[in-house]
Amino acid sequence: MILDSLGMFDATAAFPEQVAIAADAATEVLASAELPAHDDIQHVVVVGMGGSGIAGDVVREVAGPLMAVPVVVHKGYGVPNFVDETTLVVAASFSGNTEETLESVADAAMDGARIVTVSNGGALARLAADWGVPHLPVADGIPMPRAGLGALAVPPLLLLERVGLFPGGRSWVDAAVAQLHRRRDALISQGNEAQQLAHRLGRAFPLIYGGNGLGGLAALRWKNQFNENAKVPAFSNQLPEATHNEIAGWGQDGDVTRQIMQLVLLRHDFEHPQVMRRFDLVVDYLDEVVGAVHTVRAEGEGMLAQLFDLCLFGDMASLHAAVEQGVDPGPIPVLDDIKRRLAEPAE
Repeated sequence: MILDSLGMFDATAAFPEQVAIAADAATEVLASAELPAHDDIQHVVVVGMGGSGIAGDVVREVAGPLMAVPVVVHKGYGVPNFVDETTLVVAASFSGNTEETLESVADAAMDGARIVTVSNGGALARLAADWGVPHLPVADGIPMPRAGLGALAVPPLLLLERVGLFPGGRSWVDAAVAQLHRRRDALISQGNEAQQLAHRLGRAFPLIYGGNGLGGLAALRWKNQFNENAKVPAFSNQLPEATHNEIAGWGQDGDVTRQIMQLVLLRHDFEHPQVMRRFDLVVDYLDEVVGAVHTVRAEGEGMLAQLFDLCLFGDMASLHAAVEQGVDPGPIPVLDDIKRRLAEPAE
């Protein structure tokens, strides 16, 4: 019997429906929202932490390359110094009560930025109501922030489309939903590819590499999901960056790393040709110093579809890894304890 007290398997399997619901809800809100004009925005800043902050990473990697203004993802307190009345700030917090995000959005408001919030209520939603700024709701029923990637990432994409900074955004979302349905249906069967990968990993620590920004983000998502769901160390990087530094650190202790590390390569259709060649070189150098090399290839039409496709595969693999480890994927007591202790008065 699988130990899954928060229903993480069911929540992950509902990823395609979650994306579709988030898109419809955001579209309804944005239809009547008072938003800045396209020409009034010179930069976009997305603030958020952890499972909420990755929404900004999705915006940066999917919409950013097609936008005429820069996208900055800010994870921490405060906001960048350039934030002013020409900045569109999107504040994302699953609970609406994230300490860093609340401080960031307050600072942004003081700087005169145009603000839109994304949350499932909490203090962030109350601030939006007090300030009279648009609030994009996160649906109920999602057990943890890391299970709400679609609910958190899709509304900012459609916001940017509505402002005129990301034309065709809804079509990208619809293509992602279609691919997520296909991948989900393949991954809920017994003995599926994600389950097989988790079994082959066993108790090894995954080293996850992706190509360019999109693959690098997918690799980071995999790392975080293995950390939180399976409660195991995991490490990520992206090419070409890893071939300028990290690759030099592998090899000397191959007798050790071969026992505890396995390499997972995340591939997609938008890799630079030289990145494709670098993947081959990475395998040449690391094949003898890791226990195994696994490759997962994205499917779907468009960057968002392929990114979400890789994320869903990784989410499911991390859940099956939790089963292999004999742990409950839902609770994260260490992270909860950190929040609790930070809330206590400093000694």
